[in-house]
Amino acid sequence: MASSDHSTPGAQPVDSSRRTLLKAAGALAVGTGAVMAGGAGALLSSSSALAQGNAKTLRIGFQKYGNFVVLKARGSLEKRLAQQGVGVQWLEFPAGPQLLEGLNAGAVDVGTVGETPPIFAQAGGVDFVYIANEPPAPKGEALVVQQDSPIRTVADLRGKKVALNRGSNVHYLLVKALQRAGLAYTDIQPIYLTPADARAAFVQRSVDAWVIWDPYLAAIQRQANARVLTNAEGIVRNTQYYVSSRKFADAQPQVLHTLLDELNQVDQWGRNNVSAVAAQLSPLVGLDTATLELALGRAGYGVQPITDATLAYQQEIADTFTELKLIPKKLTVADARWNTVG
Repeated sequence: MASSDHSTPGAQPVDSSRRTLLKAAGALAVGTGAVMAGGAGALLSSSSALAQGNAKTLRIGFQKYGNFVVLKARGSLEKRLAQQGVGVQWLEFPAGPQLLEGLNAGAVDVGTVGETPPIFAQAGGVDFVYIANEPPAPKGEALVVQQDSPIRTVADLRGKKVALNRGSNVHYLLVKALQRAGLAYTDIQPIYLTPADARAAFVQRSVDAWVIWDPYLAAIQRQANARVLTNAEGIVRNTQYYVSSRKFADAQPQVLHTLLDELNQVDQWGRNNVSAVAAQLSPLVGLDTATLELALGRAGYGVQPITDATLAYQQEIADTFTELKLIPKKLTVADARWNTVG
């Protein structure tokens, strides 16, 4: 029940809040945005020590909806890492691509993102490793249209404007859904917008469709009666990944193992306590509990090790975007596998 690559879905057409739950979002745009947690000074001052692998602080990039939010509220990770002489700093991002920019800039040690952002990051030269993943959650992302839209099938999107966050997990869903409907990516007009801006464009009918993830998906369904054209079931997996900078992962494996253990405990609790999780998250993400329960019910729960099959799936995504020339070269996804044990 992690986070994806998202920001926060608010009740208003233009919402300044961002997305998180047990699956995703926040607000620190590296280089251009604002540091939402810890402050810029703390961010910079801790960078050099961690870059040397001499961990005094674990800097976690999170999105405003995901199990990282629950873990942060619990404070259990801080207690365990204190025994190792390590502090914790939480940095909030609006989506996975921005979080990986933060990791590339040396501002973040570990974070959680959806299945597509790592592909674009690896293509851009970001030196990270996959350290774990959560089970697929295909019901947690979808293509939506207005309830009264004449668009009834994905094939009807030919020539239409479709909003999406470029490089996010839903980018791959859109590509594969179009292919299944006999359309090429060039048959639509992709409109690249952050979730908050995409919501505004969708509500104002400036775009014909929106491909989005939970809890934005749940919010637009409940607040604007959006109609699901298709979700990811039978099309893509919608897998959530935990990633770390390679330098940090190789130097501090025990810190990461502690983090993953705490995350798994949060997931196992959350799986059986959806109402309690929704109640805890509601004031943090600005969504009512019913909307959050809808989103949480579609999430995947449990931290799993990276397998050959998982990397093969990621390779399929990479090859697809290479063929579409959305990334500049063929990737070997397995190069980003974490081989450190500890």
